[in-house]
Amino acid sequence: QVQLVESGGGSVQAGGSLRLSCQASGLHYILSTSMTWFRQAPGKEREAVAIIYTGTGRTYYSDSVQGRFTVSQDNDQNTVYLQMNSLEPEDTAMYYCAAAYFADSGWHTRWNEYSHWGQGTQVTVSS
Repeated sequence: QVQLVESGGGSVQAGGSLRLSCQASGLHYILSTSMTWFRQAPGKEREAVAIIYTGTGRTYYSDSVQGRFTVSQDNDQNTVYLQMNSLEPEDTAMYYCAAAYFADSGWHTRWNEYSHWGQGTQVTVSS
């Protein structure tokens, strides 16, 4: 059974940094495993902000976080990280880790393509 557990959220001032962690169990790290960080702010749709393919290490970032966020993995710990720097109030949201296997190696950014989710961790950035 796949389980994803996020941690590392909190409250910071604008310009600050946070690192989120997503520890996975029950997943088999194969070439087409997409580990994706989504976020959802109140009244907004859930959006994918960063993706990493665990087999190749290829990464994707949304335009809104490109250059500020970095996704990485530690295969020994079965953990994916999201380092968030230069945080802005607009980054305030619940952040979720999601996982799915895909037959292709494209970027899958729609939340309904993912079958495994963590419980979420809140990030609040004050101005």
